[in-house]
Amino acid sequence: MHQKLKLPGIDRIRSRFLEMLKTRQVSIAEYALVAWESYELEEVNGSLTLARTLLHQIAGTAGSLGFEELGNEARSVETEIDDHLNGPDADLAICPGPLFFHLDSFVQLCQTVLDAQPETVDPS
Repeated sequence: MHQKLKLPGIDRIRSRFLEMLKTRQVSIAEYALVAWESYELEEVNGSLTLARTLLHQIAGTAGSLGFEELGNEARSVETEIDDHLNGPDADLAICPGPLFFHLDSFVQLCQTVLDAQPETVDPS
């Protein structure tokens, strides 16, 4: 009764999630940097929207695969992006400092999660 349930194929799904996390982590970092450095409204908001999409995907899956903290943080940054894009500064070509640093912290959390998973280490 107290045994952890093991669903068939869950290890494969988890491994696939971690592989995708590597790519998503890099993309989120790139989108954050573009949003931070750009002076073009469409580029700033577009990059934040693209990062938000990836964060939403991570948030939707992470918790069910045992990465609760990662999922919660993804949801938190996603909400912060939504608040900015729907807020009074949405028509300004800026990425607020606290949002940029939250994105950076999330990218670092992704790396911590990946480092803790030996099966995701690329041998090359």
